Amino acid sequence: MRLVFFFFLFIIHTVATTQSSNLSKLDSVIYYRQLSKNADLTFQDRLQLAKKASDLSSQLNIDTTTVLDNRNLSFLYLMLGDYEPYKEVNTINLKLATQLKDSLVLAIANNNLAWYHHYNQQNDSAYYYYNKALHWYEQLNSLKNQASILGNIASIQRIEKDYVGSEENIIRALKLLQKLPSTEANLDNQWIMYNRLGIISLDLKQYDKSLEYHDKALEVSDKMKDGYYNEKTSIHNKASVYRKTKKFDEAIALYESLLEEEVLFEMDPIYYPLIIDNLAFTKFEAGHKDYDNIERELKRAYRLGDSLQDQVIKLGVTIDLAKFYKGLNQVDSAAHYAQKSYELSKSISDNDILLESMSILAQLKQGDEAKMYFNEHVKLSDSLLFKERSARNKFARIAFETEEMERENERISRERLWLLMLSVGLLLTLVLLYIIISQRAKNKELKFRQDQQQANEEIYNLMLSQQDKVEEARTNEKRRISQELHDGILGRLFGTRLSLDSFNFSEGPEAIKTRSNYISELKIIEEDIRKISHDLNTDFVSGSGFMDILEELIEKQTQAYQLKYTFNSDDSIVWETVLNKTKINIYRIVQEALQNIYKHAEAKIVQISFKLKKDVICLSIKDDGKGFDVNKSKKGIGLKNINSRVKEFDGNVNFESQINEGTIITIKIPYQPN
Repeated sequence: MRLVFFFFLFIIHTVATTQSSNLSKLDSVIYYRQLSKNADLTFQDRLQLAKKASDLSSQLNIDTTTVLDNRNLSFLYLMLGDYEPYKEVNTINLKLATQLKDSLVLAIANNNLAWYHHYNQQNDSAYYYYNKALHWYEQLNSLKNQASILGNIASIQRIEKDYVGSEENIIRALKLLQKLPSTEANLDNQWIMYNRLGIISLDLKQYDKSLEYHDKALEVSDKMKDGYYNEKTSIHNKASVYRKTKKFDEAIALYESLLEEEVLFEMDPIYYPLIIDNLAFTKFEAGHKDYDNIERELKRAYRLGDSLQDQVIKLGVTIDLAKFYKGLNQVDSAAHYAQKSYELSKSISDNDILLESMSILAQLKQGDEAKMYFNEHVKLSDSLLFKERSARNKFARIAFETEEMERENERISRERLWLLMLSVGLLLTLVLLYIIISQRAKNKELKFRQDQQQANEEIYNLMLSQQDKVEEARTNEKRRISQELHDGILGRLFGTRLSLDSFNFSEGPEAIKTRSNYISELKIIEEDIRKISHDLNTDFVSGSGFMDILEELIEKQTQAYQLKYTFNSDDSIVWETVLNKTKINIYRIVQEALQNIYKHAEAKIVQISFKLKKDVICLSIKDDGKGFDVNKSKKGIGLKNINSRVKEFDGNVNFESQINEGTIITIKIPYQPN
């Protein structure tokens, strides 16, 4: 028991120490997390603080806290452009969110991983994760995030030439955005969607529809407080549509209006060389003859693009220069810029301009070189055509496979849940069966003990009843003998004495002496008989039966328990006047006390005594054992049994004990001898 006690103390101390340590770590996590959000610090410092918070969260092994700190860490990696750790953190969060079944974290982690793959032009993976994120945002009914993801999916589909699928998803996104309040951010998203629809319609050569969407984009930008940049971008895109439809004057007018917007170029310097290039080449397409000025503007646009280190601008200008010189039949210059655009388009994977540059080179070059460019052009065209045709099927297949995987995961989750429920049910059934069987066994044991106790009490009652009958028979027999002595023998002796007394008048000294002796003897006999009669009529053994039974119990139990004992009883107690129920309880109390002394006290001597004080029988049971703490042991079964039995005869009980100084049980029993 001591070992178990110290073991539990050790466990409690260990748990308390662990909890205290965990609370300290949790406080540190919250501190570092809050500090990492301080905008006054550099992103690098904030990143180090966020790492500390994330590391401590992992040590705590609290998934919800780890997820929260990883989201913060992910944001800082993104701000610093450190994309590989950004991917790793979101991959971890995705696993944790799957375990936690946290829909919001699942949506965010999938969306972040989709962005990572989108940024790295891994369109298949990006499309897969965007679809997963869309599923969870639909579960959360987050319209804004759904619209944003649909826009990103549409962007991937446009790149992959799936124009129809891209258009469908943008329209879905617009319907969601129109349900949201007209905030600046929501209006900006609406403008993005209309602008993309205009660009897709242009790709599909649906020029009127393209202009319609750009006009709707302009309407949205007018509603915005800060829609200046959006407005000028829509005007530029309208000019591109006019160029495609050969409405060059309208395009030139729009480009020239944009050249007057100095604020636009301050906001985005790349716009300036782009508009210069588009304006100059549009004039060339429109048939303007000021070739020197057009050439000068095109080269100025090229120099500006080069100084800005913008490869896209340089590529656009080089292909326009190639087409410009080809139109003027300046073959060498045209071939020079066509070659540049060929190399640039390959480096930045712009297939449309790559095809144009190869077409120009095939026309300008001679012999095998021209044939090489022509074959490469055909090969790329066929590849792009096949890719365009398969794009819709590919994305449909990815979406289908994603849904299939989700359904499979749901099925597996359901099966696992059912298996878990079945296992828990089976375990509970086994536990319940064990409890039932154990309880039945305990009930049987208890019933056996109760039956045994009842049988003992019945035997004891029978013994008391038999003792009463014996005592009654003895009393009756004494009365009978007393009556016979008194009425028979004593009567006859009395008569004899009278007869002898009558001879007292006979003369002669010898006769007188003899008669006198007989008379004296008869008197002695008479007194003896009277005394015997009186003693027989007195109940001299009354009450001795219960004490005999009790002393026999004490003798047998102390002998079995290897205890020495002393037993004293006050003779003035008339036990016949005490109720049998009370005597049975006294018998059981002494029996229970001796058992407790044997089991717990480690005593050598027991002293038991009965004393009568002011109509109260005082039972004292004293041992020289190791004692116990009375306050801590009141709930023991043995003490409960003694208390319960004392209450049955309205008595009082007192326990006195000190460690290593023994125990005294004092019981006061009401006594009414009358």
